[in-house]
Amino acid sequence: MSQPGVESAASLILQRGVELDNKRRYTEALICYQEGLQLLVDMIKGVTDVQKKKYLRAKVEGYMSRAEKLKAHVEEEKESGKYHEQINIENDSTGHDYQKVFGRFLDEHVTQVHVEDPYIRNFHQCQNFLRLCELLVKSCINLKKVSLLTSLDGNGKDQLQRLESIKDDLHSRHILLTIDISDTLHDRQIRLSNGWIIKIGRGLDYFKPPTGKFSLGFFDYNFRYCHETVVDIFHSKDVRLL
Repeated sequence: MSQPGVESAASLILQRGVELDNKRRYTEALICYQEGLQLLVDMIKGVTDVQKKKYLRAKVEGYMSRAEKLKAHVEEEKESGKYHEQINIENDSTGHDYQKVFGRFLDEHVTQVHVEDPYIRNFHQCQNFLRLCELLVKSCINLKKVSLLTSLDGNGKDQLQRLESIKDDLHSRHILLTIDISDTLHDRQIRLSNGWIIKIGRGLDYFKPPTGKFSLGFFDYNFRYCHETVVDIFHSKDVRLL
């Protein structure tokens, strides 16, 4: 990519960071700031024009200052137990797979994950849970345990067979999956052992079905149209995992 192309790409990413910053979606904004700044820093190394280099350095310093203040603010809110971030997923919008929505919180510090969702019952809902497990295994290199609390689908025969298959596969990767059933469960949340709590209004099942088996979105959920839902993200130093 040419230098003008790199600068344009960096500006777009940084502008997106500002938009997210203004919407109080701070953890997403930080990622944009980091990615945009890295592009600019790498670009500066190849710039020979003194004035251009001075301009780019000033730009980097400005965004870096905001990013550092934002990071400090997030850490302060986390320490005080007051951090809250909200994402509104609009009806028929795309680009909201699990990686995009909360993948940034999945890291080497996550050893346990607790999922509460009453609708991990029919075929596609169990597939949603499998997709989540795939993301957890890929992103959380020290993951040891996943616990699921859900409700029973009728006699639960097919549902439990699907979940047992996931359990066996995770076991082969030295990860324990526990499955518990509740008749009264309503709330939906994902609790991570690093303190992050993700509450999705519709649970994991916020995707609309693909239009066909050979349409975009059948495999890549970023192309899936979504139902309207709200995602609330919190942080607690004393997150409880069952």
